[in-house]
Amino acid sequence: MIAPDRVAFSIFGLDVMWYGLLIGLGFFIATLICYFRAKEHDIQPDFILDLVIFMVPTAIIGARAYYVIFSWENYAGDWMKIFDTRSGGLAVHGGLIACFIVAYFVCRHHKVNFLNAADLVAPTIALAQSIGRWGNFFNEEAHGGPTDLPWAQIIDGVGYHPTFLYESIWCFLLFWFLLWLDRNHRKFNGQILCLYGILYSVERFFVEGLRTDSLMIGPLRQAQVLSLCLIAGLAVIYWILMKHRTNTAHLTNAANLNDKTENKENE
Repeated sequence: MIAPDRVAFSIFGLDVMWYGLLIGLGFFIATLICYFRAKEHDIQPDFILDLVIFMVPTAIIGARAYYVIFSWENYAGDWMKIFDTRSGGLAVHGGLIACFIVAYFVCRHHKVNFLNAADLVAPTIALAQSIGRWGNFFNEEAHGGPTDLPWAQIIDGVGYHPTFLYESIWCFLLFWFLLWLDRNHRKFNGQILCLYGILYSVERFFVEGLRTDSLMIGPLRQAQVLSLCLIAGLAVIYWILMKHRTNTAHLTNAANLNDKTENKENE
């Protein structure tokens, strides 16, 4: 695979990059899906539009800030480079963390259950990532080490592991799995969110090991460390939420049984 020009087209002399175009497309499709599925979660569709108004700038700011923090040596001498997102340099984890924090407060303001809303949105996050990852292909970045595999990404005549492709395929399949699970087998609020975080982190841990441009924490790959923490933390949260749901169901059943007993006695 050889990437074409990273410029998609130009308008009045301004180059529109595939990188930004694909990220925007991912946001747009994710928003449409959430809008039309909102009522399945007893959420008003207009709330999705209110949420997106906050999510778009938050995602960009969070993703850029995270990338800059963990590669500060590249920006310390030239602060203006921090704002040059057109050249790439957005970290998915940063965007996700910032968005979930802001979304929590937006949900509180609108009196919407955060975990319920997160379950609605989680599958489409995976889809947006699947689309957005192709921006790395056009920028010829975020690739793995050299390989002679038939599907290698060719850069300057050398084949590299197309790690963007591995993640794109995984996230696309994850989208369909989570969508099916949400519609047919969701048992408690937060279930889909936790599974998204766990399953994405599993993939990211292994794919990150192939990349040659990883952000680092000392000698460790930052994304791998964070992925392990998320897998462990979300597994615990999943268990707590499932346990709470089970206990609530038992209490409800017990209350219903008592009501039936009292009604029979009154008869």
